[in-house]
Amino acid sequence: MDVTDRVAIVTGASSGVGRELSISLAQKGATVVINYAHSEAGAQGTFDAINAMGGRGMIYRADVSVDDECRALVAATIEAYGKIDILVNNAGTTTHLAHQELDLLSDEIWQSTLGVNLMGPFYMSRAAAPYLKKQGGEIVMTSSVAGFTTGGSSIAYCASKAGLNSLTRCLAKVFGGSNVRVNAICPGLIDGSWAQDGWGEAWESVKARVEGQSALGKIVSPPDVAEAIMSLICGSDLVTGQLQVLDAGYTIA
Repeated sequence: MDVTDRVAIVTGASSGVGRELSISLAQKGATVVINYAHSEAGAQGTFDAINAMGGRGMIYRADVSVDDECRALVAATIEAYGKIDILVNNAGTTTHLAHQELDLLSDEIWQSTLGVNLMGPFYMSRAAAPYLKKQGGEIVMTSSVAGFTTGGSSIAYCASKAGLNSLTRCLAKVFGGSNVRVNAICPGLIDGSWAQDGWGEAWESVKARVEGQSALGKIVSPPDVAEAIMSLICGSDLVTGQLQVLDAGYTIA
């Protein structure tokens, strides 16, 4: 897809992958709806970066784990721009918790993790579907290799990403007849503030371990993930239902 003059919603766009992707889309000529749930300042920073290079877009606060707020985000986009061509379900959350600590994996952690990471992409995709179908659009999920493996920040996080991977393939089949493509990028450990803050003092050792076990001896960065998502959006229009791993070879090493 040529993204020039296309309208894209990017959830979780106040920092990290979402911010990098929003800027990349704007650089290619897309109008970007910058969604955030908590960091208004971060979303404003993304908007300012887009505005500074002459790009177009707007900011909209919505908690993607709430269906009504997802519908409101889609409605605001339609009111402002009249269409939706691209939806990137990037918003995510986790609670770092050792997998063996089953008794600490509370209902609250399960609900918050599944709410943002799995229900949110479903709510957003369902709300945007009627508009994506009008001209044939694209949905991309930011998933994780945690959906394939037994590693990750918590069992709830792994389960949420496994569910997201399945959702990606199911929606690709459901929407295929309307020429809507649905794919996912599945990064490994991302060298950004989200992971650094989550792992805290253990970050450097975790990073070194993953680099050492990766075929390329590296871990990915937010710009790497944004570039991979752009490759799905701007690449072949026959790619759908795919779970594209981006981990420098960590899961094959």
